[in-house]
Order: sequence, then C-alpha cells, then structure tokens
Amino acid sequence: MRAQDGDRVAYHALLSDISPYLRAIAHRYLGRGEDAEDAVQEILLVVHDIRHTYERGRPFKPWLATIATRRCIDLLRRRSRRAAHEIDADDALDRLQEASPGPYETTTHLHDSRTIHEAVDGLSPKQKEAIRLLHLEEMSLDEASTRSRQSVGALKVACHRALKTLKQALAGKGEPHD
Repeated sequence: MRAQDGDRVAYHALLSDISPYLRAIAHRYLGRGEDAEDAVQEILLVVHDIRHTYERGRPFKPWLATIATRRCIDLLRRRSRRAAHEIDADDALDRLQEASPGPYETTTHLHDSRTIHEAVDGLSPKQKEAIRLLHLEEMSLDEASTRSRQSVGALKVACHRALKTLKQALAGKGEPHD
C-alpha cells in the first residue's frame, strides 16, 4: 500500500520481493531460459502500469498471480503463432525451391516445347483441330463434332492419325544430347 501511495523505497522493495515469485510462475509456463526472464520483465512492466487497479484490503498474491499467469499465456500464444508462421514460411520456401526448375530443366522444356510445336505444325489441319478440341480443350466427342462440323468417326480417325504421326515425329527426339 505504501508503494501504491508513492513511496519509492517501498515500491523498489516490492518489485525486488515479487521477482522470485514471478520468475517461478514464468518458469512453470515458459521453462527456464531467456523467455522466462523476458516474461518476468514484461510482468514487472505490466504491474507498474496497472498498479493503481490493486484494491486495498484484498489479497495481493492472487492479483499478482493472475497478471503473471495471463502474461505468460499471452507469451506462449505469441510463441506458438510465431513458430507456426516460421514453419509455414520454411515449407513454402522448400516447395518453391522444389517447384522451381533449374537451368537444365528450363532449357530442356524449351527444347521439348519447340520440338512438339514443330511436330504439330506437320499435322494436317483436320488432325490439328482434332488434337486441339479433344486433348487441349478436353471436349467430348459430341462437343468437338459440333464445333468442327465433322462426324464423331472422322474426329476419332483424325485424332488417332495425329497421335500416331506425333509419336513417329517425336520418337528419338527426347533422348539426351551428347
């Protein structure tokens, strides 16, 4: 009560006397180490800021324990959120690195893409259209037939021949270069 009335010596003595108790609460929640010591300092700052809320005549220890416990729980929540974000960021970075092609993969992809475009350019217009509608746009045979104005049978034949031609054109082109 003297500390609350402005007695600096009593206030300093109070802070010194409650520090071991606060440290014990912080160790119980946060373990021994820097986090617990940081918690003690934060609790002391909170006690300083809200010391005017202590009601004279009421037990001091439960008031102090409530403040310390809530502060430790807040610190635990903050720690778990930070850990979750750090894990998420590390996972995202790993996925990005795994998904990012290297120079060899990029060059190979460009070469393969060019080779495929050249092979497709060698198809007849009806075969190109059949491949585009059925495989690239993933239309049903009926939808492709309506759009291309070809019969279902004609589309099947054109697609089959196109795939056979592409297979022959690309045979041996996917092997590594020396």
